[in-house]
Amino acid sequence: MDSFFGQNLEGSSAVAALADFELTPDALFEIDYIAPPAALSDLITTLYHMRCDESVFRDIQPASIGHLSIFPHGNGEMHFRGGYSEPNPEIAILTPLSTAVPIVVDGPFHVIGAALSPLGWAALTGLHAGEHRDHLVEANVLIGNQFDDLGRHLIESYRAGTMSGRECALQIGDFIGRAAKKINPRHAELVRVVNTWLGSSLNPDLADLMDKAAYSERQVQRVTERYFGLPPQALARKYRALRAAALLSFPHLTPEFEAELGEAFFDQSHMIREITLFVGRTPARLSDDQTPYLSEMIDPKNFRELDI
Repeated sequence: MDSFFGQNLEGSSAVAALADFELTPDALFEIDYIAPPAALSDLITTLYHMRCDESVFRDIQPASIGHLSIFPHGNGEMHFRGGYSEPNPEIAILTPLSTAVPIVVDGPFHVIGAALSPLGWAALTGLHAGEHRDHLVEANVLIGNQFDDLGRHLIESYRAGTMSGRECALQIGDFIGRAAKKINPRHAELVRVVNTWLGSSLNPDLADLMDKAAYSERQVQRVTERYFGLPPQALARKYRALRAAALLSFPHLTPEFEAELGEAFFDQSHMIREITLFVGRTPARLSDDQTPYLSEMIDPKNFRELDI
């Protein structure tokens, strides 16, 4: 198993390590994105089924809210920026990520799961996203054993060929719908306000958020970190990089988007550092045909709550 952030790399060293990370080429794996049922669209951004039958798989997970996944094949690790690595359990929750995270797996590697929205994370786990971010753990550590039987059944059925990846993904989505806890309505409304604020600009003004939120500034800070994993200003920085990466992955940019990108960052080197930190690739490689998983994860459809 390869090592990655073994020496607790920080700052420019961590960014350089991400930029130089070698990815598994496009032709060697497949990924299907499956739209969740409309009734679950507030909780799940997308369902997915990914498979690679190579002996080693390497890729990068951009900063995200969280995932509930099963790993029918493959043993590997995620290498977090804090200098620690965590293995992939067969039935797992990836908690909200504050930065991009490299993945190295001894294959074959197959994963099926659901990418959660901020409301989905809270409804499924009931946990504070900021206090639990940047971990890959057994699902029962965070949500008890309620998913264990179904997770094992899906893994066994997938391995036996009696269920497809799509069927397993839809079952995971159905489970999330059944297990979802009620969210405080005022918190849910603030999450929507934050989403709208994040989508309003690449550099949204914090004062605009405070004007629209029915909370004090301190409460906005606390509730935002609870659902998104980061306070508003750090969250805006993360989504600025993700949205900029989505725009730069387009074959052509309109003059309006080019101008917005130019105004969003201090200079080009700042933009490169930020996109690399949160997305895992330099802008020049965002549309690289050899990075399909990364390209899919920064596709605007996966930021639909931000109205890109």
